[in-house]
Amino acid sequence: MSKKLRFRKALETRLKKSQVAAKKKAISIFTTMSVAHVDDEELTPGEVRNIEKALPRGDIYTGQWCDNLPHGDGKYLWTDGCMYVGEWYKGKMTGKGKFSWPSGATYEGEFKSGFMDGKGTYTGCSGDTYKGSWVMNFKQGEGAHSFSSGDRYEGEWRRGLPDGQGRYQWKNGNHYTGQWRNGLMHGNGTMIWSNGNRYDGSWEDGFPRGNGNFKWPDGSLYVGIWTKDGKDQNGTYYPAGSPSENLDWDPQQVFLEDLKDAKICTGENVSILPSQKMPNWSAMAKRSEGRQRRMVDRKSKNLSYGSDITDVSTAGEGDSKVEDVVVRNPNPENSDIRQSRPQFKKIMKKQGQTISKGHKHYDLMLNLQLGIRHSVGRPGPVVSLDLRPSAFDPKEKVWTKFPPEGSKHTPPHQSCDFRWKDYCPLVFRTLRKLFNVDAADYMLSICGNDALRELSSPGKSGMFFYLTNDDRYMIKTMKKAEVLIRMLPAYYKHVRSFQNTLVTKFFGLHCVKLTGTSQKKVRFVIMENLFCTHYAIHRRFDLKGSSHGRTSSKPESEVDPTTTLKDLDLNYIFRLQKLWFQEFCRQVDRDCDFLEQERIMDYSLLIGFHFREVSSPCGSDVPTPTGNQDPLTEDAPRLSQASKDQFPSDRWSSVRLGTNMPARAEKTVRKSDSDSQLVGEPTGVFYDVILFFGIIDILQDYDITKKLEHAYKSMHYDPTSISAVDPKQYSKRFRDFIFKVFVEDT
Repeated sequence: MSKKLRFRKALETRLKKSQVAAKKKAISIFTTMSVAHVDDEELTPGEVRNIEKALPRGDIYTGQWCDNLPHGDGKYLWTDGCMYVGEWYKGKMTGKGKFSWPSGATYEGEFKSGFMDGKGTYTGCSGDTYKGSWVMNFKQGEGAHSFSSGDRYEGEWRRGLPDGQGRYQWKNGNHYTGQWRNGLMHGNGTMIWSNGNRYDGSWEDGFPRGNGNFKWPDGSLYVGIWTKDGKDQNGTYYPAGSPSENLDWDPQQVFLEDLKDAKICTGENVSILPSQKMPNWSAMAKRSEGRQRRMVDRKSKNLSYGSDITDVSTAGEGDSKVEDVVVRNPNPENSDIRQSRPQFKKIMKKQGQTISKGHKHYDLMLNLQLGIRHSVGRPGPVVSLDLRPSAFDPKEKVWTKFPPEGSKHTPPHQSCDFRWKDYCPLVFRTLRKLFNVDAADYMLSICGNDALRELSSPGKSGMFFYLTNDDRYMIKTMKKAEVLIRMLPAYYKHVRSFQNTLVTKFFGLHCVKLTGTSQKKVRFVIMENLFCTHYAIHRRFDLKGSSHGRTSSKPESEVDPTTTLKDLDLNYIFRLQKLWFQEFCRQVDRDCDFLEQERIMDYSLLIGFHFREVSSPCGSDVPTPTGNQDPLTEDAPRLSQASKDQFPSDRWSSVRLGTNMPARAEKTVRKSDSDSQLVGEPTGVFYDVILFFGIIDILQDYDITKKLEHAYKSMHYDPTSISAVDPKQYSKRFRDFIFKVFVEDT
């Protein structure tokens, strides 16, 4: 072959290769930039591609895509002008990113499941800037906020408000350094004015309250007790050198003049939260699924593609809600799997039996409601949180007669003649104020037109439990009131000192006795219901840290969301975000120290949790684990259509330790049936949950009955496994166990 011919063929070969490369590049470019409906492309499961998607409502997503969801780096543009640029994980904004609003406001930092969570900076359209820690869209932890007014706060935050130790600098030069609570100066702190005046002392709700001193630049000093209304205010003035004109100085000037400009800026409100902008990927997946089902139906009349769908429908109103949960077999050919996943129906209704006319405790309920209405509605002195020791005197009780025809102080009624007793009424009135319980709402919940509901006793005491119709309050009958009366001063001091306490909140202690009968007195205490929430409680556990007898008597097939499981039934550990976990550990230690000092034992940690729905590509409403395991192989309860993973912002405003707490529940498995292994081994299967918990049953002291019980059971069982032990030993065992059940989420 001639040299000229060989050169020509080589040139043609090179040209063809360059054309093929150019064609591949063009295909790659147009595939990346093509605008297609979200259901128009079929991708291989697990394949990650860069793509631009035009979504059904006009939104546009550009970036990495996997399994019909954004996954990796991407940009999402909403039709209203909001935009997110950053990292995605299985369809949720997770990782580092930037969210911008049409107003010009921006947040740049860390996200978790669509929430601003981690370190980040928010810059508002008005000029506000916050830089610091976030938890579930709230400023939480350490952070600094520069307000558009020129003020600046730097310190600790909680639920979006200054809370803890912090410093606030006003534009005019005044500044406060000290403790905060719910966005107001509260606790010990120092206020320094630009003119050199200075106040050191106690604060309450933004104003001086309690012991404090006011100092002038010349060294003059006023020391005394401060109150805003001036009624209990008194103190002593110490002049610097010779007496000066300040001898006639009125401390009320601080409230009326010096603090009138000390307004705390709240900052601008976020118009809409990033978590509220999350698209409903499951709805889009159902559109694709429907098209695929029709394609399969055309191929085979005998095969239904919808056989792997979990259908959840809700019907019914009032006291009961029916959830039809049909778990269909993903593999119809496998009869074993079909038998292990039968169809079933669960009745979700309010707990307890309504106390209607004819019920054996109907008259007792009427007496209780009449007494509460009288006690709470009766005029009383102005409530001050500083109570005198006499208010806690066990003899401080008020008896009231309730004849059916009525009296000067009581209305006529249809119940029998009875007497009513209030124990330490001023203390409990003050406790209700401390716990922010409105008197009118309190009476309406207990004494309204709706009847109470009676619960069967979950314990061995035989005491009765009643729930108000709105589920806010629980009423428990008691054999004796001496324990609560004895520990009431210490209890009051404890709950006032620690607003995040997990011990039961008590609102009233009363007694009913029928007149002219030999019937025993019925004593009862009114307390908070931990599970008063809009969320369905799917699992509940009562945990003590002991093993003897600590298992549910129900077979697993009969366990439903109203069943209270025990230590040996526990098959989860709970992972809390770092700041919450640290606060949890501190508070459990404080509460256990208090109960140990009061010689209390046999208490438990009551836990209830709601599985947050995670929308999956197949559109099933099941709590999907974030591990590698198929959710249909788990025994976690299915959620109703009403329990969507869309949380209005107002619900998160009530997040506090033990209430509405976001967490992750990790499935555990015990290697053996031995009682010694109370906490199983982690499996790596996680669920997003909302937690509710608190320390209950705190009225059992280590009396002679419990000592005898300990002695008897110790002869037959391992002494460390029984519940009745010395309060010090009980406290240590309880803490050791709880700190294995709750761990830090890393």
